[in-house]
Amino acid sequence: MTNHRIGYSRVSTTDQNPESQQDALAKAGCTRVYVDHFTGTKASRPEWDKVKDVLREGDTLVITRLDRLGRSAKDLQDIAAYLEQNHINLEATEQPINTSTPEGKMFFSILAAFAEFEHGVMKARTMDGLAAARARGRVGGRKAKLSTTQAAAIRKRYDDGETVQALADSFNTSRPTIYRTLESTAK
Repeated sequence: MTNHRIGYSRVSTTDQNPESQQDALAKAGCTRVYVDHFTGTKASRPEWDKVKDVLREGDTLVITRLDRLGRSAKDLQDIAAYLEQNHINLEATEQPINTSTPEGKMFFSILAAFAEFEHGVMKARTMDGLAAARARGRVGGRKAKLSTTQAAAIRKRYDDGETVQALADSFNTSRPTIYRTLESTAK
């Protein structure tokens, strides 16, 4: 029976590139690599589901770091229990985790707890920062592309019969921006 090394990686935003994880997993000898493009808080991860379907007893699941595998310490513990029940090893290329050893199992548990703690602290800091900004009158989001004066002019010119494309060209913006402006200035 041949034991396989199956790689799994996850990127949480569209601007993250999974290539560095994929390269590390290929270098670690993975025969197949699965990549999810979801945030860690999503319950449904299609590629993770595929990984569970292909892993067999004696195989090794290879990841780069624990935070690429689970959403929380509880989730990581559930995954560890699943892997242990099915006699599947876990290895992290950037952390000294190899659950085929007692030390690796212990280290996995400790890192999982720290990962959840770090996520909680980061979330709390973000919420505190947003609250402080709101208290100072600032709101998040991108600055408006057009001023209220420009929006009023767009509405008037559109109502007078000018096309959306002509308005977009005139105000040096995109048609979707013109449509949003028209929607926000609707009578």
